[in-house]
Amino acid sequence: MAGDQKPVVCFGEMLLRLSPPIGVPLSRTGSLDLAVGGAEANVAIALSGLGRPSRMLTVLPDNALGRRAIASLGEAGVDTGYIRHARGRLGLYFFEPPSGPIGGRVTYDRANSAFANARGSDLDFTGALDGAGLLHLSGITPSLGPAGSDLALAAVAAAKIAGVPVCFDGNYRANLWVSWDSNPREILTRLVGDATILIGNHRDISLLLGKTFSGESPDRRREAAEAAFVAFPRLQVIASTARHVESATAQRLAGRVDSRDDHWQTHEVRIDPVVDRIGTGDAFAAGVVFRWLDGGNARAMAETGLALAAIKHGIIGDSLCVTRDELDAFDPTGADVSR
Repeated sequence: MAGDQKPVVCFGEMLLRLSPPIGVPLSRTGSLDLAVGGAEANVAIALSGLGRPSRMLTVLPDNALGRRAIASLGEAGVDTGYIRHARGRLGLYFFEPPSGPIGGRVTYDRANSAFANARGSDLDFTGALDGAGLLHLSGITPSLGPAGSDLALAAVAAAKIAGVPVCFDGNYRANLWVSWDSNPREILTRLVGDATILIGNHRDISLLLGKTFSGESPDRRREAAEAAFVAFPRLQVIASTARHVESATAQRLAGRVDSRDDHWQTHEVRIDPVVDRIGTGDAFAAGVVFRWLDGGNARAMAETGLALAAIKHGIIGDSLCVTRDELDAFDPTGADVSR
């Protein structure tokens, strides 16, 4: 039963996503669709849908937009009891969906949000982590600036004190890191050093270790994972996807999980058409975490992560909320009609 399971605490910023209709540039649109986003919130929603209790830990403004963000979590069954309110704004991002040969495009408007200006003392890390089975956070939080880096480090330190393992999703956003006088390698190395699970590929490992690794073959990917396991003794699982882009709306995706003594890389799934790519990495991360918490092996984690990521490509919005039955019934070919 879900009530007997330890909850996953997801810590990070929530955003509002505003999108023009497909085929209409942002510069010319007269309407915008609204959705609630945020990498860590996406994972919380996906886990809750699958029956794993989750808690969202974040800071939101006490206004209508903040309440809309909370409502999106509540309707998915996520525990919102540890969300705190502060002065400021809710960050925004604008997403122009892919259309024909034109790829999708993201424009951020998130500076000086309530979350980005928060301090560790604004959040109840100890209470949120009490009885938790895992803390999930990503590299987006420390990329927001010195305050964001302090928040991420405080969250991981609190998890270490509480004896709660950490899942860290690299989610490297170069345009955020370069916007301030940052040292991403130093900060990310400290965070990954206390992680049990890393959602990241050979490029993330190259950044962390200051050495170039190739992702051209499974053997090269294993080489990168083994180097990370040597560098980070606490690390037990590394999970990643490999994407081949045929066009903006036709892509192939595979999932991979490496543990210290095992590894598994799935076959590719071809996704055509891609309805919405945003949040697919978060869906993959949720699948990996879901199986890891149940004691699943590398194959189970990789295949469940890939299934959720593939499903998310067909759903508009940031997040994915499917039931365990829907996951089990998923057909990657999409050939049949469910009646």
